Amino acid sequence: MSVLKKSIVAVTVAASLLTATISMAQPASSEKHAIKATELRQSVFKLLGSNMGPLGAMAKGKIPLNAEVVEQNAIRINQLSLMIADYTRVDTSKFDVKTSALNKIWQDQEHFGQSIDKLTKASAALIVAAKSNDEGTLKQAIGAVGKTCGGCHDDYKEE
Repeated sequence: MSVLKKSIVAVTVAASLLTATISMAQPASSEKHAIKATELRQSVFKLLGSNMGPLGAMAKGKIPLNAEVVEQNAIRINQLSLMIADYTRVDTSKFDVKTSALNKIWQDQEHFGQSIDKLTKASAALIVAAKSNDEGTLKQAIGAVGKTCGGCHDDYKEE
């Protein structure tokens, strides 16, 4: 088995563990705790967006497709996806914090964990696709990652 395939298997195993991890969400102990948890959670999602933005622009033909950038951003997205469960573990729903996150994150933790898994797997597939340097394969894999992002936005983000 190649190193790349071993890496993908490891990521898939880690993603499965995330679903179990998210189910251990705990309520924020104070408003200060809720604010800090929200800031940290938002930081992860801002980083995801900053890495997804150029990929979306490439997929739409707004900027030139660059397999090296696709691979770099896919690796970052994959790494960040592995952090989402950790940074959504604190349930901030009982406090009036400035957030676009819907309380559904903590009310439907199993589904939220599955959504994280989809992003982890799609970004791992994008890493592989980037190595192909094939425009069609790259655009399709970028679209799959974008679809997972959009699915979470639809379900868990106030728009």
